[in-house]
Amino acid sequence: MGIPEGVAKPEEQRLGPVLRRRDQVQPGTTDQRLLDTEGDSEWVHTDPWRVMRIQSEFVEGFGALAELPSAISVFGSARTKPDSPEYEAGVRIGRALVEAGFAVITGGGPGAMEAANKGAREAKGVSVGLGIELPFEQGLNQHVDIGVNFRYFFVRKTMFVKYAQGFVVLPGGLGTLDELFEALTLVQTRKVTRFPIVLFGTEYWKGLVDWLRDSVVAGGKASERDLLLFHVTDDVDEAVALVTKETGK
Repeated sequence: MGIPEGVAKPEEQRLGPVLRRRDQVQPGTTDQRLLDTEGDSEWVHTDPWRVMRIQSEFVEGFGALAELPSAISVFGSARTKPDSPEYEAGVRIGRALVEAGFAVITGGGPGAMEAANKGAREAKGVSVGLGIELPFEQGLNQHVDIGVNFRYFFVRKTMFVKYAQGFVVLPGGLGTLDELFEALTLVQTRKVTRFPIVLFGTEYWKGLVDWLRDSVVAGGKASERDLLLFHVTDDVDEAVALVTKETGK
């Protein structure tokens, strides 16, 4: 539907909160476009529609996790092999966190994430998986009791932080580093408070810690106290004790 024949095109048009003038005036009204059954379906790929999808993901995530007890997010590589020491460490960490009174949140995938979920499930705790839509994603692992799948990384990362009292980070790749530095930035800028971050595996994380100290801090890009934002350990009991102590649990 457009402007009726013989009626001049208006110079100004108000569409809700949006003002359009001159050449930017659109034919018809918002209701006409809503109720018109003709036309293609490209509108579902427009930015305004994406905003609605983003909003719906926040609503679904908040609704699913609102009653979650105190929790710790555990990160690590999806490529960790089930027969590896890292996988076994993930199982022990998941189990120990439940025994300390926490629910366990992971990315819901295989590898280290599966290990932590498995440990939580074996300890009869709450095992949560927050998945992400990826071309190569395998879906949520079998040890997840509460699972939510997301389209958008930034919505998913909000859930990791909002519903957790701390992070335990197992050896991982770019995704794990993304989640780690997101948390470090939030703590450094005081967007979140009392948020312990534990890196598990001293040998694996040594190069990163050395680079932060010898390049980032030494170069004046961060302060010495920023190195206190995280702890590094090889001991499961110490990792759990650190998050327990800092969360006041």
